[in-house]
Amino acid sequence: MMKLQVWGGAGEHGRSCYRLVGERRLLLDCGVKKEDRGLYPLLNPSEIPDLTSVFLSHAHEDHAMALPLLYKHGYEGAIWTTRATARQLNKGFDSWEHFVASRGGTLPYGPEHIEAMQFLYLEDYAPPCQWFEWAASHSGEEPIRIMWGRTGHLSGSIWLRLQTEGRHIFFSGDYTRESILLEADSPAVSEEPIADLSIVDNAYGTDDETQEIKLERIRSEIRSILEKGGRVLLPVPAFGRSQDLLIWACQSLAPYRVLVERAIWQGLLHLVDDPLWLRPGVAAHIRTLTQACSPRLVVIDNEAERSEALGSAGPCLILTADGMLESAVSQAYVEHLAPDSDNLILLTGHASRGTRARMLLDNQLPDVRCRVMHQFYKVHQGIGDVRLMLEEAPAAAVVLVHAPDVSTREVCRILQIEGREGLIPLTPGMEIVI
Repeated sequence: MMKLQVWGGAGEHGRSCYRLVGERRLLLDCGVKKEDRGLYPLLNPSEIPDLTSVFLSHAHEDHAMALPLLYKHGYEGAIWTTRATARQLNKGFDSWEHFVASRGGTLPYGPEHIEAMQFLYLEDYAPPCQWFEWAASHSGEEPIRIMWGRTGHLSGSIWLRLQTEGRHIFFSGDYTRESILLEADSPAVSEEPIADLSIVDNAYGTDDETQEIKLERIRSEIRSILEKGGRVLLPVPAFGRSQDLLIWACQSLAPYRVLVERAIWQGLLHLVDDPLWLRPGVAAHIRTLTQACSPRLVVIDNEAERSEALGSAGPCLILTADGMLESAVSQAYVEHLAPDSDNLILLTGHASRGTRARMLLDNQLPDVRCRVMHQFYKVHQGIGDVRLMLEEAPAAAVVLVHAPDVSTREVCRILQIEGREGLIPLTPGMEIVI
């Protein structure tokens, strides 16, 4: 018998954390929610030292920023992930500490717990979509079979298939097939029987729009502002949709200037240097396009360069590495654009309650005369994507995650009417037997 325990992430947006309990005890992700002073998974400290293995799907804060708590509470093992993910974590921890401090809080772990983190890199054991076996720590136990694939969400992001104790588990991580730059591997494994459990990203709920439709709406809104001489602020995470949207802007917004913070540009360079995560031929395309775009592409390293770029006349698009507008840099950009009704702040991702991004959307910030718009750039799955994933990766039990409970239950209702079985709405603190 094996149980799934939801320590976070199902029935809510954020703090992804799922514990699988049998003879072994496996943990999938350990993230946070960007609300109040930070919300953490429902960890039971007494159970942490007994974890057999921990798996991390990617580096975004809602999947990774609570990992040091595991080491604080006695976990001594490694975290299975990818090199790209491990490389991105330090910036994430810096940003998370800033967020917590800005709310008058303190981190529940120290730098020594971050330093204690150790990793096993999946790409050292097998390429995408191939099984490998990991010998258990105790002699005589059967090894865990592991498969991973790329999810198209950001560099290093993965889905997982795990086979242990006679159970087969699929975990989608954050998944999209519609990234401009990033490859997404199909989770279909034809020779394998139906999985016992699938944990599936459904952050966009019933939304069934394609990326093409969303991008055309974004393009139309941005160009309408630029053509009138205004400026557009695009707050995005340092890694993920930021690189997609930077390349898209170079392709789609000529002849206008594109201002981009160094962290986003560095993330693009890492992609070119580590093309495992890219669609075929994209690395060469990035080099060619950015070189051609260089006369109007301004990479910003510091406050002096930022002031100089903003002081230059004319319309421009600005990409800043903070999707929820919490950093001092992003707030400075908001202050620059806010007084002028010809400008636009365009939010393309989730805006957590209490963040400045959410306050902007709710008209709670003073002296904001510019337009504010919310239009997702697709980095998760809507209902149509879930249908396809359930066809490619069928399972006896399916838990949809990364969305509020009301949204998840509505998708389950629709899919059940269509004849799909095994859908189980869960919320934090709940568990099921698989």
